[in-house]
Amino acid sequence: MHSYQGGSSWGRRFGIAVLLVVALAVAGYIGSVVGPHFKSNASAGSATTTTSTHPSSTTTTAVPHASVKVLVANGTQEANTAAHFSQILQQQGWNVQTPTNSTAPATTTSVYYAAFWQQSATQIASELGVPATAVQPLTSSVPVANTTGMEVVVVIGSDLAGTGFPATTVPTSTAPTSTAPAPTTTRPKA
Repeated sequence: MHSYQGGSSWGRRFGIAVLLVVALAVAGYIGSVVGPHFKSNASAGSATTTTSTHPSSTTTTAVPHASVKVLVANGTQEANTAAHFSQILQQQGWNVQTPTNSTAPATTTSVYYAAFWQQSATQIASELGVPATAVQPLTSSVPVANTTGMEVVVVIGSDLAGTGFPATTVPTSTAPTSTAPAPTTTRPKA
């Protein structure tokens, strides 16, 4: 009697082929996951770059100056201080709102930022010549009455006001002068 064993041989070959395909698929998957790590370590003599996939909660990417709402407040008794520094920031392209006065005096200038606007606040501080340590989060304790909708609030202190900036002057009229005494009015300090 002759027995047929060809089916068993074909079955083994098929099983080996399936195992080989599965092994190649697993090796390819492992290579795609682990491979990049070996590539970065293989170039030990060259500089490596590390990137973070976690965004910072207090910084933003570069934002056009014109899209950042900035409010400048005068924290000094020197007239036109906020107007002067508002003009400087406006010339740099910032979206500067109408200058105002602080609710409390300030000896040092502070730059406050709303959530996610720290990078813009740091740029503004740099443009004004204020140290980075003056950049702080915007909270309800900021001495400015209405900061709603503002991304950056600058409170000018006597440190900047005392730098001898040229005061912004109010244009004089060309009307004839009167001999009557001028009325006494208080001039806003913004």
